[in-house]
Amino acid sequence: MTEKLLLPPALAPSAAYYALMGQCAHVDIAMHAPYDKRRKETHRYEVADTRGRLMLTVPVQAPHGVPNARWTDVRISGHGRWQAVHATSLASAYGRTPFYEFYIDRLAPALFPEEGTALEAQIKAVNEAVCKILMIDTKISYDASESVKMPPAGSVGAYWQVRQAELGFLDGLSVLDLIFNLGPEAALALRRAMGKQEM
Repeated sequence: MTEKLLLPPALAPSAAYYALMGQCAHVDIAMHAPYDKRRKETHRYEVADTRGRLMLTVPVQAPHGVPNARWTDVRISGHGRWQAVHATSLASAYGRTPFYEFYIDRLAPALFPEEGTALEAQIKAVNEAVCKILMIDTKISYDASESVKMPPAGSVGAYWQVRQAELGFLDGLSVLDLIFNLGPEAALALRRAMGKQEM
């Protein structure tokens, strides 16, 4: 097990991101890194819709007038009623999966926060909910200030997806895809990807 790992902030990133996290005793997420509007993965995640990949973006308020702004200065916007759009999109994408109804109520408060919520608070809430579902007990802090690139796109391997017959297997989606499709088996799939023994 790796003692410590530095990861960039990301909202509901891929299962591979959480597999990396699960291999470490301690992960520091660089929420204090300089704000960079080009880093869309910080507030964007990808799911499998009826036609294929669908990118969902949480609109944010750029920290205007804040010298040396950090990701911790970024707040969520209410622009475009995005919470309702995301909720509808997730229901359309995963409503037919066996575990959507079981998990969406646990994830919704983290995924759909109110306007003005700090992006940091949303990322923390999503990580807490996902780690609990996936039984990841890594210590997570959010203190790092270095700019960190996203790790190379990894894979947790193929798993059952509700639209696999029509779309083929779509790799690298948000961890939400793994959770809604596999439910309790998601934690086991992640442990296999991490090279750990099944629980």
